[in-house]
Amino acid sequence: MRFTADDLVASVLYRDEAVLVLNKPYGIAVHAGPKGGVTLDAFLPDLRFGAPEKPQLAHRLDRETTGCLVFGRNQKALKRLGALFRDGLVKKSYLAIVCGRPQPEEGVIDLPLARRSHDKRSWWMKVDPAGDPSLTRYRTLGQADGLAVLALAPETGRTHQLRVHCAAMGWPIAGDRVYGGDRAMAVAPGLLLHAARIELPFYPGKPALRIEAPLPEPFRQILESLRMSLPVETILPGGQA
Repeated sequence: MRFTADDLVASVLYRDEAVLVLNKPYGIAVHAGPKGGVTLDAFLPDLRFGAPEKPQLAHRLDRETTGCLVFGRNQKALKRLGALFRDGLVKKSYLAIVCGRPQPEEGVIDLPLARRSHDKRSWWMKVDPAGDPSLTRYRTLGQADGLAVLALAPETGRTHQLRVHCAAMGWPIAGDRVYGGDRAMAVAPGLLLHAARIELPFYPGKPALRIEAPLPEPFRQILESLRMSLPVETILPGGQA
């Protein structure tokens, strides 16, 4: 998949003098990895919009995850955003299509996570009783044809947390080639996980910035096949980064 600077400029969801939020496309990495490929780094100068500095990432999303991605437009803003994410004050809400029918339909996944390998280059994770505490709230929004649409709210921000938690519960995210296997890949060729909303209490004394990202087309197509319509504003639970 090829990207241009114009594609990313068109995907900007929010911009002020300090903060920029992008609707990250599928298939673009936020940082260079061992497999190479296109990364956001190459396009950051094109997202300056007249600012003296290029924007810097305040957090990360997986290469295959779409949706809200936050940048600081200067060092002061980046430091402020970093503190908000670190202190768990940022609320993040995701949508996912999973293989299976979660029971109960709403609940909390409490499974500690650790790296699968001691190799620092590996990002793959596993459920491990000795791992870091990891909590995810979920709610089933609809079910059809052996699939379910979930709203997911991570209370912690572990690597691959939502993907590992869903797979461990027996309902992997559709299109997850790492944790979902053939069952997940039979539904979609790419991961159906979307960072649909983010809330940033960035400006003291003012309401939190609340940004929502439209669903990507592959996600929409499967929802249409399931005859589902999701008003994001009304169905997403809050959650912390």
